Amino acid sequence: MDKDSSFTGSIPETYERALVPLLFAPYATDMARRLGQRRPQRILEVAAGTGAVTRHLLQECPQAHIVATDLNEAMLEQARRAVASPRVEWRQADAQQLPFPDADFDALACQFGVMFFPDKLRAFSEARRVLRPGGLYCFNVWDGISHNDFSATINHALAKVFPDDPPRFLPRVPFGYHDVELIRSELARAGFSGAVTHEVVAASSRAESAHITAMALCQGSPLRADIEARAPGRLQEATDAAAAALAEKFGPGPSEARMQAIVFTCEV
Repeated sequence: MDKDSSFTGSIPETYERALVPLLFAPYATDMARRLGQRRPQRILEVAAGTGAVTRHLLQECPQAHIVATDLNEAMLEQARRAVASPRVEWRQADAQQLPFPDADFDALACQFGVMFFPDKLRAFSEARRVLRPGGLYCFNVWDGISHNDFSATINHALAKVFPDDPPRFLPRVPFGYHDVELIRSELARAGFSGAVTHEVVAASSRAESAHITAMALCQGSPLRADIEARAPGRLQEATDAAAAALAEKFGPGPSEARMQAIVFTCEV
């Protein structure tokens, strides 16, 4: 596991407490609603993280058994504490090599995970393999960083802290895979020959404070490893610089900013 997909140490707890409500909650509701309309009986979730989507799937799909997976055992441990239900089975699994038989699921969900897969085509192929005829693959990716204000502000602030070698994790990984035509072509190569649709979904990111937002992104994501790779002792300095930039632009207290993602639905 490379540092771009490493959610270890204190990251899972910070991720659940700060990042989920800041960025992921609105899109988790959206994804669960889309899948719920299909009334699936058996759902696979990959890159489930701390269960942001899982808890909404339990509500939107009351008839379904959910197998929720993630590559990071530390994230799964946090998820197990956050989401307890006999209808959820938590398993460690690599989305690029799923430990499930062919045609095993009615639906597959992946929220903001595709960007982290080193071999995206292989992950798409695995998703297609484990879905039954008539199944649905629903995933989302962040649109470009310029459409996501809190992240763009932090990225700019960190470039000032490390002018000779700015951390590039945000634009390179979570905000680096949003070319719709490229994604559609890779889905087709992976075997998704049914209808593939995409929708740009704008939402509001609501923050309790500039400090919490900076903590969430700088210390609750792999951006932390990117910062510490440059200067292990400057993580707090970098976090404080990000918080100051956010406070200057949005105010130090409760604030709201735009964010934007692209949601794909793929028929089998």
